[in-house]
Amino acid sequence: MYYNNYLHPPVLKKFNEHGIRRVVSYMDKSECSIHNRHINKQAVNKPLNGTPGPNRNVPSPRPNQNGSMDPTRTMIKGEADPRGLKDGIYDAVKPLPRGADLDNTDGGGVARPRFVAVTTLEDVQAVRCAEFHPGGQLYAVGSNSKTLRICAYPKLNDVREDHQTYQPMVLFKRTKHHKGSIYCLAWSPMGDLMATGSNDKTVKLMRFNADTSNLEGEEVELSMHDGTVRDLCFLEDTSNKSSLLISGGAGDCKIYVTDCATGTPFQALSGHTGHILSLYTWGGAMFVSGSHDKTVRFWDLRTRGCVNMVTPCTVPGTRQGSPVASLCVDPSGRLLVSGHEDSSCVLYDIRGGRSVQTFKPHSADVRSIRFSPSAYYLLTGGYDNKLVLTDLQGDLTLPLPSVVVAQHQDKVISGRWHPSEFSFLSTAADKTATLWALPPV
Repeated sequence: MYYNNYLHPPVLKKFNEHGIRRVVSYMDKSECSIHNRHINKQAVNKPLNGTPGPNRNVPSPRPNQNGSMDPTRTMIKGEADPRGLKDGIYDAVKPLPRGADLDNTDGGGVARPRFVAVTTLEDVQAVRCAEFHPGGQLYAVGSNSKTLRICAYPKLNDVREDHQTYQPMVLFKRTKHHKGSIYCLAWSPMGDLMATGSNDKTVKLMRFNADTSNLEGEEVELSMHDGTVRDLCFLEDTSNKSSLLISGGAGDCKIYVTDCATGTPFQALSGHTGHILSLYTWGGAMFVSGSHDKTVRFWDLRTRGCVNMVTPCTVPGTRQGSPVASLCVDPSGRLLVSGHEDSSCVLYDIRGGRSVQTFKPHSADVRSIRFSPSAYYLLTGGYDNKLVLTDLQGDLTLPLPSVVVAQHQDKVISGRWHPSEFSFLSTAADKTATLWALPPV
């Protein structure tokens, strides 16, 4: 139930050899010694969603708008996953390089992965959001300066520990995109649509051309919200094969559903009594919302309403909760993790209907939380200026190994995994958006 020991045998062997605290996940490369498998190199360069992928080193199922993989990607011990093994997409493990920096926050002198800042985008105000395009070849960044940028994802083959950080290549830039700060943005699963939300109380929906890296046609401005739009996510309406946009925020605390084909909001979901701070979907017709009212609500558009509500307990042994600042669900839809304003993270077993454990990887608000593409690791960003990697490969009821893998000069606002490579984006109040990657050994 709790993913106990759901490692693949070759990966488990590496853990036995090096110890769980001496290894770090790294996306599977062709002819990786851990797997000892030959990968079809023609499949490696296969286009994803109709867009070329010269920077992707592995084939990957189409991720959804939050960067999560196909639900079949997450495995439990004893379950077969022939497609996953054949494709070789799951996280691999490799020992840390000698001489890696030590993370002495726990006093144990445990080696931590040395992520390096590959690129840093500098703005004149805090950068609130950044999201990878589903194809992985570019990413979008929104800031308090009202500026929207689309940047190219660089090749990481030559990244080394002594790498000199540089500015990313900006493919598209629009100033005064909103009348207020850009609080959130999202890509549709196919990558042909982008939406942004702002404290000007509007949502902007735009069509994106991946070939030209430009926004095309007339944008649709939605004004149904009466407060700051805090988060967005796209769903695929399988009945008519169209995209739906989910948006929520402050004001009336309602979640709105918009038909992207017509640009018309057609449903308002009520239930939360506090500002909506976070939204997340893992595919299908379901999504979750986290609110300042300290609850997480599960929604199913097929039933047109809330199907479950949870108040994560952030203080073990009590019913005390805290505003839900961030949340996500693993690709299988079995495990929810929420980040809270009191610096807690709560793992919740959705099928079992109970909390697995509460832990504190940060010393301040946890404003961002995301599973890695295969859900073996958790990336959290907090107002303590840090990004933390937590290992989920084991008994989730036991203490979870966590290491600080990146740090900003001010509060971290968001952290997002690349859809297929072991790299991530972070944005912060220090006016930067940084791409981090792990140098090859």
